[in-house]
Amino acid sequence: SIAVKLYSLFFKFLLKHRLQNRIQTHVDESSNQYGVTTRPEESVSAANPSFTDGIATKDIHIDPSTALSVRIFLPESSLSPPEPKSKPGSSQQDESDSLSHRRNSYPNIGAPTNDSRRSSLEGSKLRSDNNVYRGYSPLPQNCRRLPIMLQFHGGGWVSGSNDSVANDIFCRRIAKLCDVIIVAVGYRLAPENKYPAAFEDGLKVLYWLAKQANLAECSKSMGSGALGVGAEFTKAQVQRHLVDAFGASMVEPWLAAHGDPSRCVLLGVSCGANIADYVARKAVEAGRLLDPVKVVAQVLMYPFFIGNVPTRSEINLANSYFYDKPMCLLAWKLFLPEEEFSLDHPAANPLVPDRGPPLKFMPPTLTVVAEHDWMRDRAIAYSEALRKVNVDAPVLEYKDAVHEFATLDMLLNTPQAQACAEDIAIWVKKYISLRGHEFSY
Repeated sequence: SIAVKLYSLFFKFLLKHRLQNRIQTHVDESSNQYGVTTRPEESVSAANPSFTDGIATKDIHIDPSTALSVRIFLPESSLSPPEPKSKPGSSQQDESDSLSHRRNSYPNIGAPTNDSRRSSLEGSKLRSDNNVYRGYSPLPQNCRRLPIMLQFHGGGWVSGSNDSVANDIFCRRIAKLCDVIIVAVGYRLAPENKYPAAFEDGLKVLYWLAKQANLAECSKSMGSGALGVGAEFTKAQVQRHLVDAFGASMVEPWLAAHGDPSRCVLLGVSCGANIADYVARKAVEAGRLLDPVKVVAQVLMYPFFIGNVPTRSEINLANSYFYDKPMCLLAWKLFLPEEEFSLDHPAANPLVPDRGPPLKFMPPTLTVVAEHDWMRDRAIAYSEALRKVNVDAPVLEYKDAVHEFATLDMLLNTPQAQACAEDIAIWVKKYISLRGHEFSY
């Protein structure tokens, strides 16, 4: 549309101005290892622990030595009880009525218990009067375990953030459609932190997720029963309670109570897709060292791939909307160290030789491309290489679409953006469904 074309011109003018300013600004890397994860000119959305539109969010700074942080998006469906098992002779309507009655009787927990006092106590822990989810772990039988999706935002290495307004809206949409817990990664930006900072941050979050899962298992194995009032305890019981209390300060309660790390999906947007692919490769190399985390699939949305030998789209669409080729080359110069700058750098070109591990070991990979994106051909070539070694790697191409058509603030509410999110959900559910591949694209 005319509005998109005009906005694209304005967007490219502003982006070029900001990139040139950052190139001219001298950055003392030795004093900026802490890094930044957002820019002052970008609007951000505050975390909201109450279930607004079905999603609660919280921010966590997970690395004291850097600015690395994550934002967790928790769907309200995680507080629902597990689906009741069918009883002989009972109708589906009876089960539905029974489940509805239980939810109305115990709205704060999602399922009944035998002790009404216990239900009241757990309910007060879970929520306060203004619907804030405090993050205490409910009883295991009273909540659902949801898959975990690591999300890496776009922005050409130098901008964007996991708490931007656009990224917040996109993550909420995906969390509800896929019914997953999203961990949006706030990696360090260039030029304050050049390659491999963003890649290391992505991998660090994956290992943090594995650590959280193991801490939660340790806490569970030591016993999670709370000490009652007026009871007599042995020395062992008191020590166990102290260990649990100490562990609770280290374990992220939302993930411990509701996350299923054995169903982990990676989703990367633009340059975030490069990070997701790197993290997937490292997960393959790590193997069982990441247990219980298992990367079952990844989604690459219009990857930020490039190479020395130009593809047809890189020639014909070099001056495409929003992110054109000259602009992206500036971003790569800001991201890659000067002595390592090459368009065939392993961070830029996914098909350079000896970029392990072998492609046949990669997880199923969905690639999303846009018709008017100059980077589309290289993303399609990578998907074709995966299919040649029998990896499930479909390509979704959207006609009359531009780079970041499903995640850019101006385009988030378009029918194409909504359709893309729904298509991603359909494919992802093939690999996160506990009932098998009941979903297919």
